[in-house]
Amino acid sequence: MVNPVAGLGGRVGLKGSDGTEVQQRARTLGARPAATSRAELMLRQFTVLAPHSTLLTVAGPMGADAARAAGLDPTVVHRPAGPDTTAADTRAAVRALVTAGAGLLLFCGGDGTARDVLDALDALGPLGTLGTLGPEPGPPVLGIPAGVKMHSAVFAVHPRAAAEVAAAWAGGGVRLASAEVVDRDEAALREGRVSARLHGWLTVPVLPARVQQRKTGSSTADSEALGGIAAEVAERVGAGGLLALGPGGTTHAVATALGAADACLTGVDVLRLQPGGTARVVIRDARADQLLALPAAPWIALSPIGGQGFLLGRGNQQFTPELLHAAGRERLLVLATEAKLAALAGRPLLLDTGDPELDDALSGHVRVITGRHTSAVYRLTA
Repeated sequence: MVNPVAGLGGRVGLKGSDGTEVQQRARTLGARPAATSRAELMLRQFTVLAPHSTLLTVAGPMGADAARAAGLDPTVVHRPAGPDTTAADTRAAVRALVTAGAGLLLFCGGDGTARDVLDALDALGPLGTLGTLGPEPGPPVLGIPAGVKMHSAVFAVHPRAAAEVAAAWAGGGVRLASAEVVDRDEAALREGRVSARLHGWLTVPVLPARVQQRKTGSSTADSEALGGIAAEVAERVGAGGLLALGPGGTTHAVATALGAADACLTGVDVLRLQPGGTARVVIRDARADQLLALPAAPWIALSPIGGQGFLLGRGNQQFTPELLHAAGRERLLVLATEAKLAALAGRPLLLDTGDPELDDALSGHVRVITGRHTSAVYRLTA
C-alpha cells in the first residue's frame, strides 16, 4: 500500500506532508510526488529475491501503479474512493489488504502513514489465525521509507533494504518484534527541542541493520565540544564561504556558537561565514531550489539523527542528489559529539538520498568532526 503524497513537502522545506493544505502548498512550491518510485525500487529488488510471492495491492497510485512499473501483475483488492487520497483511504486500504489475507503488510510512506496503519489495525482488533502472532491485531508490517521524517522504528533503512527484509520474511525464519510508531512532538518543538512522541507499537520482521531504530532525543549539553566543532567548521569553510546547515539540535547548537542563533531548528539554513569565526543567516529554512540557485555550491554540514544514525534522507531532503553532486564529498562536513557517536553502539551512519547510485558512491568511511582539531573515522552506508 502506497501513500502517494508521502514525502511531498520534504524538498520544499515543509517538514512533512500531512493534510491537504500542506500538500497543496507543496505542489504550489513545485514539489513532485516520489512515493511511487520508492515503492517501485523496492518491488524491483523484491522480485529478484523472492520471485514466487503473491502481491496484493490497492488500485492506481496507492500501489498498483508502482507494482506494474516494476513489471508485476498484482491482485488489486481495493480501490480508493477518489483521485485525491486521504488518511481514511489508507485505513480502508489496510483493512482490505488484511481481510484479503495479507501475510506481510508493506506500506510506503512516513510517520503519518505509520500512524494510519496503526489506527486501522487497532480498529480491526484481534484477528485470530489471520494474524501471524495470534492475539496481535493483523499481520506483521514493514515500512518502505518515503516520508519526510520517519522517526518510527517500523521502517527499513532504504527501499532496497525493505526488499531484503520482505524476501527474508517470505523465506521463513525471520524474527518478529514489536516496534515503536512515533511522530514528531510538536509541544517539544515549540520549546526548542526536537523530540518524538510514542503512539503505539506494530509488529515487524527484523533483519539486522536493515530495519531502522526509532529516533531518540540527542543531548546538546556538551557546550565545550559543540563550541570546538563550531570553531573547526568556521576554519574549514573560511570567511566569506557559504555553509548549508542541516536540521537538528546539534547543528542548531553549532549555529548558535557561530553567532547565528536565529537559525531554524528543523530546517536547512544557509550561513555566510564572517571574519573572526562568526556567521550570519542569509537564507532561513531554505528549499531545495534555493540551495541549487546559490552562486556557488555550499559547504554542507550535517549531524546524524540521534539513535537512528541517519545522515541524509530523513528530514533533510532539501539536500538533493543534484546539490550533493555539485558540492562533492570534500564539502560534506559531518558533525557529532563523541557521546552521540557512542550512543550508536557501533551501528553505521546511514544514507537514503533518493538516488541509489549516489548512495553507493557516498558509502564508505567518513571523518566526523567531534571537536576542535579532533575527529573520528566512521562507516557510512545505505
